Amino acid sequence: MMRTPVPAPVPSPVPTPALTPAELRLLAAAGGAAPSLHNSQPWRFVPTPDGHGLAVHADPSRGLPLADPVGAALHIAVGAAVFNLRVAAGHLGRAAVVRLLPEPAEPGLLALLDLSAPARVRLPFGRDLRPAVAARRSSREPFAQRDVPEAVLGELLTAAAEEGIVVAALEEAGVRRVLALTAEAERRCEDDPARVAESRAWLRPPGECTDGIPYEALGSLDRDARVPMRRYAGRPPYGPGSATAPGGPPAPPVGPERRFEALPQLCTLTTPGDGPLDWLRAGQALERVWLLATVHGVRLTVWHQALEWPDLRWALRDPADGPAHVQLVLRIGYGPPGAATPRRPVEETLG
Repeated sequence: MMRTPVPAPVPSPVPTPALTPAELRLLAAAGGAAPSLHNSQPWRFVPTPDGHGLAVHADPSRGLPLADPVGAALHIAVGAAVFNLRVAAGHLGRAAVVRLLPEPAEPGLLALLDLSAPARVRLPFGRDLRPAVAARRSSREPFAQRDVPEAVLGELLTAAAEEGIVVAALEEAGVRRVLALTAEAERRCEDDPARVAESRAWLRPPGECTDGIPYEALGSLDRDARVPMRRYAGRPPYGPGSATAPGGPPAPPVGPERRFEALPQLCTLTTPGDGPLDWLRAGQALERVWLLATVHGVRLTVWHQALEWPDLRWALRDPADGPAHVQLVLRIGYGPPGAATPRRPVEETLG
């Protein structure tokens, strides 16, 4: 009687060693380099008890109650940090298995990353994105009168799709609609003293700072008032040429006026739903697109103003897209990279 051969057991992958202190610092630094509204950096990274992963927590003390009352921007920022952690894990030769919102009873725990398995491929995102983590900037300056080529734009849209998110490039009619809505949102923000105070609280004068927006990163304003860049300090209420409010501290500077592109190239980032899970996925897609754009030399500005007013946010969507929810407006193009913004030390965000 012939016996059926017993197949040899498939060896299990050899688990990687526990994360070293140096590796944990590298991961936290990468996560902390992610973008966030007003550079608020609302995250905290905690090593898992087994030493093979990281828990990513929200830091609600760094939220913006007026600009982001439901915490969508906070979740998007944490999602972007999670994507940077995935990139850094690949650099360390580790595969990142991500669980979003892993504990319903602990809503502040937004993601859990298991980094115990070795990476299966050298470049999990098709390119080496790690150098772009530190090089990524928000450019609030004029862009050249030159569209991003279709091939590059296609790569950016595909990158978002691979994260389960739709980034759509707008045609001229859509661009003009979004410009008008963003300009209206900016006017409302500038006329609301409480919102102006909230954004001003995140401005930082020259010198040592670890968060917020330094004066040198405020960028320029459009001389022709066609491209509605955010005035973080609001409109100067004390008259032309005055640097100081009567009886108050020195006023933040107003950006120089320059000529911007005649019709900016805009994209919308949309999700099918509008809850914490959607926001976290949107953040990962945003950062993947932004890092890939940086590799290509494409600059990016995030416009959030219209997202801060429910009626304007609803009007941002293209009715032809169905019940999609716009999470961000992206301005893309070629121009100066923008000034670097400060980062909190790893000692504050890790542990």
